[in-house]
Amino acid sequence: MTKHRIFTTSFASVYPLYVAKAERKGRTQGEVDTIVLWLTGYSPKQFRASLDDQRTFEEFFAQAPEMNPLREHVKGVVCGVRVENVEDPLMREIRILDKLIDELAKGKTMEKILRKAPVD
Repeated sequence: MTKHRIFTTSFASVYPLYVAKAERKGRTQGEVDTIVLWLTGYSPKQFRASLDDQRTFEEFFAQAPEMNPLREHVKGVVCGVRVENVEDPLMREIRILDKLIDELAKGKTMEKILRKAPVD
């Protein structure tokens, strides 16, 4: 089975689209970066290096230092697909990022976007 095209697309080529989507709605590149770092565990320096070396989405997520466990609380529909029902693990990570950027563009507060651990 062939890989989905997005898996072999460089993250750096899509990142400006995330930023543009956010900026069109009055949000900032810094907020997009905060979301990406929260999700993946990259430091700002590591994140910049990942953009510079043109990592594919597959490499970008595979090399992420520590995927945030709270990402499992990201639910909802993005591009007509329910995030929590995506079976392919890599595609689910990509859809989670898409959903977080959508939430940013829709005006949600950063506190709500960056899920907090549920209180027992």
